[in-house]
Order: sequence, then C-alpha cells, then structure tokens
Amino acid sequence: MQKTVPSTLYRSPFHLNYWRDAKACMKDLRLLVLAALLVAGRVAITSFYIMVGENLKISFGFFLNALGSLIYGPFIGLLTGFATDILGFLLHPMGGAFFPGYTLTAMLGSFVYALFFFRARITVRRIVLCKLTVNLLVNVGLNCLWSAMLYSKGYFYYLAKSLTKNLLMLPIEILILLVFFRVMLPVVSGMGLTPPQPDNKIPF
Repeated sequence: MQKTVPSTLYRSPFHLNYWRDAKACMKDLRLLVLAALLVAGRVAITSFYIMVGENLKISFGFFLNALGSLIYGPFIGLLTGFATDILGFLLHPMGGAFFPGYTLTAMLGSFVYALFFFRARITVRRIVLCKLTVNLLVNVGLNCLWSAMLYSKGYFYYLAKSLTKNLLMLPIEILILLVFFRVMLPVVSGMGLTPPQPDNKIPF
C-alpha cells in the first residue's frame, strides 16, 4: 500500500504543522532512501557542467537539491547538505583544504530551498524569491566571508566577483528550475511524495 503525505499546503513555514510535517519526514524510510539517492546524484554530477562564458558555468546539482528539499523538508535538507559537501570534498577535493564554512553554506542552501518549497504551492514568484535568497544571501554573502577568512584579499573583493557571477547566472537557473519543476511536480505528486499542486500548474 502506497503511503501518502498530508495534503495541506502552507502559505509560509511560519506554521506549527509545517514543522510537524518536516519532523515526520525524518521517520519515513522512503524519504530517507530518496535523500541518500539524491545526495549520491548531486555528488556524481558535480564535475558535469556547461560553460556559458568566462568563469560562468551551469551546474546541475542545485535543481536536485531544490527537488529533494521540496519533498523531504528542512531537517533532512540540512543533513543532505552536510553529506553532499563532505562526500563532494572527499571525492572531488579540487586541491584545497577542507573548511567547515562551505559545509555550512551547503546545509543552509538546502534549508532555504525547503523553507520556500516544502509543503508550499509552487509559483514562479516563489521560485524567483528562493533563488534570489540562495544566490545572494547564501552563495554570495557566506561564501565571500569564507574566502576572505581563508585568503589574503578582503571581503569586498570577493563580493564584487561573486555578486556579478551569481546575478548573471540567476535568470538561467530560475528558468532551469521552473522547467524542471513543471516536469517533476506531477511525477512526485503521483508517487505520493508531495501534496498535489492546484491544477498541476505553476502560476505567477
């Protein structure tokens, strides 16, 4: 018998039942197995990307991260962010030393995706706001701080470079995520992994 999730969609994460649902996900074996598979998938595709300009590339792990966080929520999302960063470093160290700040960035990225998407009605506006938050506050804000702590140049040097890159990539990543969700939302809903979206559409 297929296990189904609660059908409630919340307007925001500031609702007690949202966090009860997120806690319940941590006891669901299906979701734990799915989380492990998505972690493996994100680590496996780390080295695959499309160059769209000098120092600009489209990587593919972010939409698996977003989909997973939509399905299993913020608590498992934090764990998958941690696991993905640790495994990614062990398998693809890229010549640098391990730094826990980047692990925190990965964890918070998954957490933010869950805050916007878990048990929520997915809209274009929500996708845009989520990617703005992840790209600017998490990727730019935190990673520039870690770079300034690790290397000799100041925070604003890294901020200028990272902000430009993330702003240029933002519309491309939003479009990719929108198309991906339009394909995947009916699938995961049909599998009983998420509540059904109204009319199976993504409105503005």
